[in-house]
Amino acid sequence: MPVQPSKLRARRRAETRRAIQEHAVRLFTERGYDATTVVDVAEAAGMSPMTVYRHFPTKEDLVLVDEYGALVAERIVAQPAAQPPVRRIGNALVDSAATLTGRGRGEGPSASEEFLLARLRLMISTQALRARHLDNHYVLQQAIVDALGYDTTDPDTVFRAQVAASACLAAMHTALVRWVEDDGRTELPTVIAKALAAAFGEVTVGTDPDA
Repeated sequence: MPVQPSKLRARRRAETRRAIQEHAVRLFTERGYDATTVVDVAEAAGMSPMTVYRHFPTKEDLVLVDEYGALVAERIVAQPAAQPPVRRIGNALVDSAATLTGRGRGEGPSASEEFLLARLRLMISTQALRARHLDNHYVLQQAIVDALGYDTTDPDTVFRAQVAASACLAAMHTALVRWVEDDGRTELPTVIAKALAAAFGEVTVGTDPDA
């Protein structure tokens, strides 16, 4: 069955975005973030600067943009609404990390994990990226709150959802830093699960309804 034109365009767009981002992360790592321009990235990718900006409106986006937020929201929506919010969020964070990095690797980090490691190293070491990462943190927090699907007319319910999302994201951030410091020797979903367990207890992540 032939691929639908809309799906083909979407796939090509995703491939182009990934190619641009890979060149950007490589150049930022080799030359330094501040010393590398968007024009440099465009030349390395064999594209015009306008094409790069069409896919990544800002230089920071070349490092920070990924599919993690959408994956997390999808995973939350797919889980039973009766589960505690921390557990729903925790499971979603771990499952999404597994999808983003690729599960079942061999001896060393997979190509997806190496790419994510390089991006995270840049985020941690570059002041401009740290500032934008905080903005992204708030966007992801709101996406999580929306995905939980609670009554938004009740301020107390919204507040509890925001606290749960913020606490889980804080644990995940600590896990990401630890993962980078360890050069990705342990699979990222495992590190995130350990961080969540340290913060909320051993049963935060899992599928046992009686836990």
